[in-house]
Amino acid sequence: MEPPVQVEPTVEGSLRPATVAIVGRPNVGKSALFNRLIGQRLAIVEDTPGVTRDRLYAVCEWRGRTFSVVDTAGIDPDADVAHGDIFADATKRQAEAAAHEADAIVFVVDAQTGLHPLDQEVATILRSLRRRVVLVANKTESPNAAASIHGEFSRLGFGEPVSVSAIHGEGTGDLLDAIVELLPPQAPNVMPDDELAIAIIGRPNVGKSSLLNSLIGEERAIVSDVPGTTRDAIDSIFPWHDKKIRLIDTAGVRRKPEAHGAIEYYAALRSLNAISRCDIAVLVFDSMVGVTAQDRRLAGLAIEERKGLIIVGNKWDLAREQQGEFSQGELANVIHELIPFAQFAPITFLSAKTKRRLGSLMPIVSKVAENLDRRIPTAQLNALIRDAVLAHPAPAIGGKLFKVYYATQPAVHPPVFIFSCNDPDLVQSSYKRFLENTIRQHHDFEGVPLTLEFRPRRESENE
Repeated sequence: MEPPVQVEPTVEGSLRPATVAIVGRPNVGKSALFNRLIGQRLAIVEDTPGVTRDRLYAVCEWRGRTFSVVDTAGIDPDADVAHGDIFADATKRQAEAAAHEADAIVFVVDAQTGLHPLDQEVATILRSLRRRVVLVANKTESPNAAASIHGEFSRLGFGEPVSVSAIHGEGTGDLLDAIVELLPPQAPNVMPDDELAIAIIGRPNVGKSSLLNSLIGEERAIVSDVPGTTRDAIDSIFPWHDKKIRLIDTAGVRRKPEAHGAIEYYAALRSLNAISRCDIAVLVFDSMVGVTAQDRRLAGLAIEERKGLIIVGNKWDLAREQQGEFSQGELANVIHELIPFAQFAPITFLSAKTKRRLGSLMPIVSKVAENLDRRIPTAQLNALIRDAVLAHPAPAIGGKLFKVYYATQPAVHPPVFIFSCNDPDLVQSSYKRFLENTIRQHHDFEGVPLTLEFRPRRESENE
């Protein structure tokens, strides 16, 4: 039996949440395990807008550690047997991609079918790249399967497997404990206070790199390596008025495009890492194509991460030539209808290639940065909320009325509002939106997600 792999250490004190990739051959239950982890045992908002059930990624928390989980599903398990070589090659490439980009790997095998040649192929790649790996034997709901896994799968070289049943949720707590043990130390964000970090995100071929090059081309750019970035990413720094702007590019996702699903997989990983490190996410879409499901997922991820959000329609000159004259206001309304959970995000249209309307972007960035740090004085906030609640009381639930006693804003960047109330369970989603809209109507938080927390009033406050 091969000894356990000694992994190569990753960057200590990473500035971004660690990334955990789930890999394995088809039909071992990777997606089922992914859904089980993010849907049951983790502190993650289930109804995060824009993140559909077929998503590739989720930002999760377990025992005080925040990390990203990435599913490498997407290989067709019903592929023609005649294409077995291509099928196996795609499996190996996805495992290789995960090993390059992630801080830890969850390697899933099937306890019911036993060790498979493709498991050996994936294990060989993971051993050669020397990443942190936790071996997981899924589908152990059968006593016979659970009893036979240890000797068989330990031959893969990653020690004893963790037994789980993704279907029933058994063993997921032990798995999460094992994952957290593998993560690199978490350090506070040490980004300089005078810098504003902007992540340029979007699907491949929408013009992200062209936008970055056009922006830094106006001023002399400084290129620097930042600890904790993706392993081959370079940030660009350039001055703009009184600010130092750090541009985090997510280009380069086309490596190994022949691997099935690799483009979207790389895009997901790069976007996760970039969004987690930024202050403001600039979501770039192709004006010729319009907003896609992947754009909506990226917007939802930025909101879930509580980052500022700006939406940019690139290739505006081509769109006007081929699709006729439309006002930007009309198009912005259409986009907000397609991404209704991002109504607060400003939208601009430009051409990164010709630099037409390029000057519209940075003033919006500056405004959103200012809004991230906006604080409402407590007296003003309480007067605003009091008047709103009196004018539009919350509907009663089971004969009980929801009451707000006090409101405060304890944090900025992003803004957080805490409401002291009689019972947080009585506040409905529609009334939360009403309170958020009330705040937005009276104070400029364009481009900024607002966090509203509802807490029961302490007994000492009632005395």
